[in-house]
Amino acid sequence: MKYDPVKSKIGNLVNRRLWMRKLFYRLLDILLLRAWHVKRLIRSLNNSGMDNANILDAGSGFGQYTWSMWRINRSWTIHGVDLKQEQIDDCNSFFNKTKAADNVSFALEDLSAYTQTDMYDLILSVDVMEHIEDDNAVFRNFHTSLRDRGCLLISTPSDRGGSDVHHDHDESFIEEHVRDGYGKEEISGKLRNAGFSEISVRYTYGRPGQLSWKLSMKYPILMLNASWLFAIVLPLWYLIVMPLALILNVIDVRKEHHEGSGLLVTAKKSTT
Repeated sequence: MKYDPVKSKIGNLVNRRLWMRKLFYRLLDILLLRAWHVKRLIRSLNNSGMDNANILDAGSGFGQYTWSMWRINRSWTIHGVDLKQEQIDDCNSFFNKTKAADNVSFALEDLSAYTQTDMYDLILSVDVMEHIEDDNAVFRNFHTSLRDRGCLLISTPSDRGGSDVHHDHDESFIEEHVRDGYGKEEISGKLRNAGFSEISVRYTYGRPGQLSWKLSMKYPILMLNASWLFAIVLPLWYLIVMPLALILNVIDVRKEHHEGSGLLVTAKKSTT
């Protein structure tokens, strides 16, 4: 299944106007269940007292999480890095035209080699680690780059159906993944080996979330892969399915899942 071409075409469309880009971010916040989980946790961290924090968006992509964090707390300084130059240029172009320009920057970096010793209070990594072969090096770099008591927040597929892989013969929904998902003990062990403590790993995308994802993301992308003519019927599709998808998202965020296709991970750096 081709996911990147769909992303690229949508990105080219929404870049035509600032208001379209902002609307696109808002729609992503609504459609993507992972955004519900991530933003809920970021708001919790903000409420615990994180003014003037220095933050790394590790694998910033379209920049939607950088935008969300800036809106949550405009005292934060946020640096986004990504491996794709077109994404960096695109984000710098957009953010430099907004009020976030003084607080936000983007640069081309490889997370396997990128370190800034004791620089960040929070590192956010959303749907990134499943793309990186040498994840142990990245976890070590994250640890080095965090200040003492700094927090790492990761959202990534689990090995319980992550990337829509449920059986050995299944193919990943996102073709560029190097792993279909992490086990809870696997990622906890790798973070401990990198020096992290106070590690919390919980499932996201339980049964409610998986159904919501299929309705709001998987099936529309399948239709667009078949033909872009389906873009004509997508508004009607979303009009019908979104009320149910939103209810399922609320349930998924509030429920503690015994199993799920996603993982939400937090860890702390402590030098004492």
